[in-house]
Amino acid sequence: MSDSKARLFDKSLPAWERLKLLMAILRSPEGCSWDRKQDHRSLLPYLIEEAYEVAEAIENGRPDELKEELGDLMCQVVFHGQLASEQGHFETDEALESIIAKLIKRHPHVFGERNELSPNEVRDQWEKIKIESGEKKSVLNGLPRSMPALTMAFRIGEKAGGVGFDWKEARDILDKLDEETSEIKEAIDTGDKERMADEIGDLLFVTSSLARKLEIDPERALKAALEKFRSRFEKLEASVKASGRGFSEYSLEELEEIWQSVK
Repeated sequence: MSDSKARLFDKSLPAWERLKLLMAILRSPEGCSWDRKQDHRSLLPYLIEEAYEVAEAIENGRPDELKEELGDLMCQVVFHGQLASEQGHFETDEALESIIAKLIKRHPHVFGERNELSPNEVRDQWEKIKIESGEKKSVLNGLPRSMPALTMAFRIGEKAGGVGFDWKEARDILDKLDEETSEIKEAIDTGDKERMADEIGDLLFVTSSLARKLEIDPERALKAALEKFRSRFEKLEASVKASGRGFSEYSLEELEEIWQSVK
């Protein structure tokens, strides 16, 4: 066994160091052909998948599952760090030093003059620091276009709100929702698909803003609504099948009656 492999089983080494060592071994000539073949782009689907699995473990409220999924996600982080190191771009520890410095800079109320801020005030302070420091040219910079649209709408609203461009109260947004609904009706009357799509996009954006002001994650709320619909529809479907009739043999009014009963 090589010296590197022997060190891998040395439990006195910090787990983070052993994981980095493991990845270096897997990428080496004596390692694994699959791992050697990968690059940043080929690993991207796995990185995204692991992030979603972490989110699912959190939503399920299962600590053991979360522990495993966080490990899988950290493996992806170290894998990308190993690739960057091999290419001479940076070391994984440099990425860690970067985030440490960034977090200290963005928490002046902790590492500077002590100042008790509310969570919302801390969030808004972050956005102001990023702009005032020149780190970001725009408040909206840094949001990946691959982010789910509803989540992006939430974050865009949050970032704009961080510099004061926001509704004061959640109730203020209800009037805007009524306005957007009226505009959709007008668009439907024109028959213009492009205009309809534009107005529906506006409605969804405003809806995400309402969720944000109410401190509700719109992505999570929509998923919960979809699961509720799925569960109820499956009960409706079972009722239809049990009757010996097909969906086409039911009127919409009859299906609605079954729907109300399974709710």
